[in-house]
Amino acid sequence: MTPIAQKHFIGICRLLGRSRKQFKLSPNYLFGCTWNRNIQLDLSGYNFTDYEIERKSYDLQAPKYFNFAHDFIDQWAHAEKVGLRTTSVPSFWWVDSQTKTEIKLSFQQLSHISKRVANALVGGCGLNRGDILILILPKIPEWWFINIACIRAGITLSPGTMLLRTTDIQHRLKLSQAKCIITSPELAHYVDEAANTCEKLTKVIVGGKTETRPGWLNFDALLEKSSDQFQNVRTKATDQMMLFFTSGTTGYPKMAEHTHASYGLGHIITARYWLMLNPSSIMWNLSDPGWAKCAWSSLFAPWINGACVFVYNSPRFDPMEVLQVLSKYPITHFCSSPTGLRLMKTEKISSIKFKALKHCTAAGEPVNPELIENWKRETGLEIFEGYGQTETTLVCNRSPSIPYKEGSMGKAVPGVNLYIVDDDGNVQEPCAEGNLAIKITPNRPIGLFAKYLNDPIRTAKSFLGNFYLTGDRGYMDQENYVYFVGRADDVISSAGYRIGPFEVESALLEHPAVLESAVVSSPDETRGEVVKAFVTLTQDYKNADRDKLVQELQNHVKAVTAPYKYPRKIEFVEDLPKTVSGKIRRVELRNKEWNKT
Repeated sequence: MTPIAQKHFIGICRLLGRSRKQFKLSPNYLFGCTWNRNIQLDLSGYNFTDYEIERKSYDLQAPKYFNFAHDFIDQWAHAEKVGLRTTSVPSFWWVDSQTKTEIKLSFQQLSHISKRVANALVGGCGLNRGDILILILPKIPEWWFINIACIRAGITLSPGTMLLRTTDIQHRLKLSQAKCIITSPELAHYVDEAANTCEKLTKVIVGGKTETRPGWLNFDALLEKSSDQFQNVRTKATDQMMLFFTSGTTGYPKMAEHTHASYGLGHIITARYWLMLNPSSIMWNLSDPGWAKCAWSSLFAPWINGACVFVYNSPRFDPMEVLQVLSKYPITHFCSSPTGLRLMKTEKISSIKFKALKHCTAAGEPVNPELIENWKRETGLEIFEGYGQTETTLVCNRSPSIPYKEGSMGKAVPGVNLYIVDDDGNVQEPCAEGNLAIKITPNRPIGLFAKYLNDPIRTAKSFLGNFYLTGDRGYMDQENYVYFVGRADDVISSAGYRIGPFEVESALLEHPAVLESAVVSSPDETRGEVVKAFVTLTQDYKNADRDKLVQELQNHVKAVTAPYKYPRKIEFVEDLPKTVSGKIRRVELRNKEWNKT
């Protein structure tokens, strides 16, 4: 057993109050909860078969008070206790990639652990309702425990990827005014560098009791002192629950605020109409814990429908390893980025026999028709595309009840009225290109974000009259099928990552060789598109070796910001195209790149 697997296995046994030999799947814990009568568990695992009927009959309304931990996690725990949900399918299934060590938890155990973690956050860390906690962890069980615990305690959680570095963390701490940050030993020194001006920041390290660092609390030590008796905070549906940093075309990432209802309840749509989950489903989503897509398909949607969240803790994406996992474990539902599926398709996929897989989904970037056709030919399974944003839950998708049209993302989901509008907010005729927009009157979709925190200007720019503007361009045909054209802004979507050009340009400008830079998307056969930087050089570097300088600049960006943002292509130019007012015309550079193909 690897050290990390051993730490988590022993730690969870300790949380449940039993030795390793006594560890079992589903002890009979007792819970005394008063349920929210407006929330109904989907015990039947109903999958809709008629899209039009679903749209007409859809009527999801948020109650005044709602809490995902109380109204779903604890209800499913109660359902297990009274025999309405089997414990033969765990709620959480974690596998270590190196040793294949497994940890399985029932909803009763998940409820039990998250209450203890909630006490650690409130009692041990001194956090109160409404405080903000930044969580940066890899795919380890504690990430899920802390998420549920924060929801229980009314603490706002802001997740971040392990790829963040000092500058990224510093920006997030400053903008969010977080009271606490929890991370792993690998990122602790970056946090120390970023937090040198934060006087009242509580820092917690996760990684076993032996992990100590000056000025830090140890997560396991906090848990040892914490009780598993916790009174769930009675949160309003409109209370702030999560903050996601999302990239934009100008400035650093902004904070999209989601409420207890918008993600905790709004993902009913995701669970029912796209992932199509039920209590016997085992869902494996490849998204990194730092991204909103992980919250979508590895937390809220599966547990809303009582399904199992499967997590394979691997340090990197290996297409053959993914295929082997699908052939070894009884995973029924799978979600990947289209880039991941394309890489898997390059392996001898036809020789792989999936153990239980029956439903494949993809999101994060457009799914090209060739991938859909090849995947079905090789595996016999459809790929059902889903479209949404950090700011939303599911907006539109393909499903078995919607006949496939080549090039289309499917249709708007029940509860979302999607339109194509021009720049003045006028609804376009069928097949006319325009802005993809969600109508917010007379009923605002539950899954829509509340606002960009502390940024009323950016929030206002996202709305136009009765519409929320997604920032993407597309069109709809006469049958209301939705077609994606491209982004209205300059945000780059590469292999499922959203990358703002300003962040990369700022990193480049810190290097003495760079006078000016402009970052745009560039076509790439594998990733769909990649980051390309156009760079003008300072006088001292005019005669530098260009090949060596490219590598030097790439390494520089990797060092000062999250490595996934680095420019995979760099072109040195004498001048950058600009407007009369001196603003760089990225659109001209981007068009130059894409017109090459």
